[in-house]
Amino acid sequence: MDVPGYPHLLIITDAAVNIAPSLAEKADIVQNAIDLAITLGFDPVRVAVLSAMETVNPAVPSTIDAAALCKMADRGQIVGALVDGPLALDNAISLDAVRIKHIESMVAGRANVLLVPDLEAGNMLAKSLSFLARAEAAGVVMGARVPVILPSRADSLASRLAGCAVAALLAQTRRAAVTQAIR
Repeated sequence: MDVPGYPHLLIITDAAVNIAPSLAEKADIVQNAIDLAITLGFDPVRVAVLSAMETVNPAVPSTIDAAALCKMADRGQIVGALVDGPLALDNAISLDAVRIKHIESMVAGRANVLLVPDLEAGNMLAKSLSFLARAEAAGVVMGARVPVILPSRADSLASRLAGCAVAALLAQTRRAAVTQAIR
């Protein structure tokens, strides 16, 4: 997503396919998002695992998943990015919120990938940015043999074209990786 007034692109996942992903599915979703971010030139990739709060609370399952995903990243089960969470949305994207709440993190306030707890949260976040903040989105599904373009029926022409461009870039990157592996 390209959000007017925000200093860099944001990847929001998953806003369209996985309804209530398990921890294992979230690990795959995060890795796919990291791979996309690397393809798009994000450096560094900073993943915020979102929840309603920034502390682990056993009564809030998304905080437990966030903590587990961070440990998986620490142990090399998720690679290519800085991963932190649980983080509330304000802590993920606002350095002011990070300062006020005294959060120390290389991701907080600087996230460029947002992993949402479930499809409902992701869909509401993405559509809020599109319709309230006039953000442009590029809807692409990762994890299949080829990238799948997934526009919303209400997407602008620019968003639809951006989805095509991102999918083409992903396909080109994958072809290059296969060619390199064969050599």
